[in-house]
Formats: sequence, C-alpha cells, structure tokens
Amino acid sequence: MKMDRVATATTNVLIVGVGGQGVIMISKVLAELCQLQGHQVKQSEVHGMAKRGGGVFSHVRFGERVWSPTIPRGEADILLALEWAESLRWLGYLRPDRGTFIADTQQIVPPFACRDRRRGAADAYARETPSEVLDQVAKGFALDAGRMAAELGNLRVANTILLGALSTALDFPAEDWRTVLVRSVPPKTKDLNLQAFEQGREWVTRAATAPAPVALRRPGGLEGPAVEVELEIIEAWCKGCDICVKMCPERCLILNREQIAELSDPAACTGCGICEWLCPDFAIAVHKRTADQVGA
Repeated sequence: MKMDRVATATTNVLIVGVGGQGVIMISKVLAELCQLQGHQVKQSEVHGMAKRGGGVFSHVRFGERVWSPTIPRGEADILLALEWAESLRWLGYLRPDRGTFIADTQQIVPPFACRDRRRGAADAYARETPSEVLDQVAKGFALDAGRMAAELGNLRVANTILLGALSTALDFPAEDWRTVLVRSVPPKTKDLNLQAFEQGREWVTRAATAPAPVALRRPGGLEGPAVEVELEIIEAWCKGCDICVKMCPERCLILNREQIAELSDPAACTGCGICEWLCPDFAIAVHKRTADQVGA
C-alpha cells in the first residue's frame, strides 16, 4: 500500500492519541526518517496534555517545500490514531477521497465520561464500531495493537506496532525505518521494538488481502457490565506517586503507611479501569468477571 502522491507534493500525516501512548515518539521517528530521505519537514505538536489521560496530537508534513507546520481540515493523507475515540475526534481531518486511516481499537475512557457511577452503568464514550468507521474512509485499518504488544510481553511497544503499520502507507525503505527506530528507543529494547515494528507491518499486509473484524478493547479486558471486580496491585512495582489515588472517581484507593497504593473500599470499586491506565509503572491490573463467569 503506497501513497499516491507526486514527488513535489506535500504529504500530511496526523498522529493522535492520549498522553503516555507514544504519539510524540512516532512523530519524531517519522520526521527524522523524512529528513533522511531528503524531504523538507515541518512538525507541530501539542503535548501539554501529555500527562496521562490528556489528548495529544502531532502534525507531520513533508515534501520538496513545506510552508506551514499544521494540516488543514480534510487534508491529512494519513490519520494514525493510538486510541479509538481520538480517531473519531480527528476523522474530519482525513482526506475523504484517498486518505488512509490506521487506528488502535483500544478505548481509554476519561473520568468525565463516567457520570453514572453505578457498577455496569453505560458511559458517555463513543459508540461507533471499527466496521462503521472503516466504511466511511477510502482506506482503513483497525488493529488491536495493545493486545499484540501484551503478547510480545511489553504493553509499551503498542506504539511501535502502529509505527510498523504506518510504514506500509509511505514509500520509504523498510530498512530506513528500522535504522531510525533503533536510534529512537532505549538500547535494551531494540530487539523487542524491531519485533513489534515487523508485527505491525505484517498485520497490515494480511489485513489488506484478508480483512477480519476487530473488536474494541478497554483496559481490564472485559466488554459489558461486570458483577465482580478485583483490583490487583503489584506492591514491588508501586512507587507511591499517588496518581491513582487522586484520579479514582470513587475515592476508594489510598496510600498505606509504606506509601503503596491500596484498595480501601472494595465495594465502591466499579472497575472503570482509570487507575490501571494512569499508573505509570503498570502496577495495577483490573480483573472483571461477568455473571456467567462467576457462576462457572
């Protein structure tokens, strides 16, 4: 899958997501790669909300001459989204005739979307499914990069999987992508990131010939109402930053005497998954079971 663009035209890539997902890393890899290919590049980003939970976006424009760093609405050649609701929020920026849409199906539900705090209550998050969105775009791919990263053993490489998917939409040598990627990640993670990059490329290749339906996914791994919620806190990983304590909508988390996160009121926990997502050290996991699973 290659961009149908003449050499003198400006190519516009819009990368969006939520703070902590790696939007800026992807955009910087792309910008450096474009320079390596001899293009003029302009990059514009908003990362003031990069504290986990806030919206983050980055415009990357490259070509023979680039005059503006921002992409006008309706002129993005590629929209790469690391979170599902963000993909919908920015969909109007994609070229309706030939734009390429690539999105992770991960759903990160912000606290203000959970107005009804009863366990199992519906939230105000976007309801559009991948199939509904893909029907609206010229070229589209929705993949569960988070699940693929978990299978590789590190959730942090989900953005690299999406970078691999992005690489199939641009006419740059794969080896150049790998060279820039290796320079952009910690040396100890080089092999893992290269593996994740290849998985993203291979997924798009398979999907282009044999598309398969992909479901939306939320932290905790369960869609629909849960009747039993268990919060797992790995004490050895918790650094006592107290982000989870301050952001918990139910105020059912505290820091104990050892400055470790602790669930003080299990009955109040709704399993919303906000603590799991916001934890910078992956020390919290939300486990949910439905009525069928409880009775099994």
